[in-house]
Amino acid sequence: MRMGQKMNKAIGLYNPNFSLDHQGIKEYQRAFYNLNERELLDASLERSEGTEGLGGTLLVTTGKFTGRSPRDKYIVLSKSNESEIWWENNSKMEAEFFVNLYRDMLAFIADKDLFIQDLYAGADPKNRINVRVISELVWHNLFIRHLLIKPEVPKLENFVSDFTIINIPSFQAIPKKHGCRTETVIAINIEEKLVLIGGTEYAGENKKAVFTILNYLLPKKGILPMHCAANRVSDQFSDSAIFFGLSGTGKTTLSTDGKRVLIGDDEHGWSESGIFNFEGGCYAKTLGLTEQTEPEILATTTKFSTVIENMVYDEQTKELDFFDSKLTVNMRAAYPMRYISKSAEDGLGMHPKHLIMLTCDAFGVLPPLARLSPEQTIYHFLSGFTSKAVGTERGVKVPEPTFSSCFGAPFLPLKPEIYGSILKQKIIANGTSCWLINTGWTGGSYGIGTRMPIKATRAILDALLTGKLDDAEFRRDDNFNFLVPVFINGVECSLLNPRENWENSLEYDQAAEKLVKLFEENFKKHLSPSEKTNPELLTV
Repeated sequence: MRMGQKMNKAIGLYNPNFSLDHQGIKEYQRAFYNLNERELLDASLERSEGTEGLGGTLLVTTGKFTGRSPRDKYIVLSKSNESEIWWENNSKMEAEFFVNLYRDMLAFIADKDLFIQDLYAGADPKNRINVRVISELVWHNLFIRHLLIKPEVPKLENFVSDFTIINIPSFQAIPKKHGCRTETVIAINIEEKLVLIGGTEYAGENKKAVFTILNYLLPKKGILPMHCAANRVSDQFSDSAIFFGLSGTGKTTLSTDGKRVLIGDDEHGWSESGIFNFEGGCYAKTLGLTEQTEPEILATTTKFSTVIENMVYDEQTKELDFFDSKLTVNMRAAYPMRYISKSAEDGLGMHPKHLIMLTCDAFGVLPPLARLSPEQTIYHFLSGFTSKAVGTERGVKVPEPTFSSCFGAPFLPLKPEIYGSILKQKIIANGTSCWLINTGWTGGSYGIGTRMPIKATRAILDALLTGKLDDAEFRRDDNFNFLVPVFINGVECSLLNPRENWENSLEYDQAAEKLVKLFEENFKKHLSPSEKTNPELLTV
């Protein structure tokens, strides 16, 4: 049977209860509803959207956009959200522009085939949302089928979406008509429960739109949405650890260690019952993957239906080149969680015993590990210091030191202090130990020093998670006042004291002074006018 015949069996009428009326979509060519991985892979290949790789993977490129477009993302203004959205951080779209955008996008898809996936966002049944993703590109449907959670087939019969994403990359927005900056647009209408994406093929916009929605909804229920990875001690519901961090800081790498059970690598919620994954898969960076450093993630790149984005490969053998970044350094693989041998099928974990904030310090000032008090934890959580990883956003060519509140400012519709308040309550209530790990530079700033050795970071993390640091000796850091271990087995002592690791200690002091001032200046935005005059509140 030819692939076209297989696809025809899957049109919307295949399910008598299926309809796009809920999304206001009346005219389209054909609708393919909840195709499975095999069907999606075949359909994508038939449409020349990608190439079949080793093991039945799908090799795709995303055109000129190989990362997110944060400046083209908008939240639609409404009476219900006008006073609560963090508008200093989010671009605003007037409702009438969204209406124009929606109307024009619907007209544009009248002659197109559409691919639909009905999925859950959230492993906790009490706190999940139903998401319908309507895609122009088949491989976007495969991507999101990996990244979100698949309902059991019988539950699809009566599936009703809470939110809908319509993603049409070939649609080009008109700035004056649609109230946006360029032809690329990601418009989130919380009141209408609808997301419209056009002008970009980068699949990551789908998952981050869902994350933004959950970042709006869950705090209202006292649940903390977190841009973090998580793992737990065993296959059973057990003690967990969470790893905050922006892209490129090591969330996926360090949480997928083969010793503990992976809950998820990017997005979680912390409720009164514990933590839960928002997703059902992983979206891992593939640049520099080796069998020695990241065997679990490397193995997924030859497994059936894994989506390989923007990687150079041999046209004949289909062998991937993990060190050729001519397309982008933000090359990635999207795969289901079950492809990681030690992963949690239920996506759940107990209240975290350890909270770890990962930062990539391009100044080379921060130590590889620091223990934080609850107050210091909130300070660093609200600060969200790191360096933007090359390629994860358009225009980032070298690591750029930045402050991203809650280690995820691009995805926060509410003010950071709301998330910080919930976090503080939870770490105090549950006795969570809090730490800062620097996976960035040591021995000098970017261009002079070297990246923190992954072997050392893994040894530090192992000591932390296994309780070997419970009785360790710590020193007080002169610059940030947090505690730094003096000795960790398997880690060079000079790494633990960055000043000693620089050739010129005076240059280290100058870099440290600059970084402290950047922290203080940034933190002012979280203080009231009267608090800004109190120097003790600018640092901890």
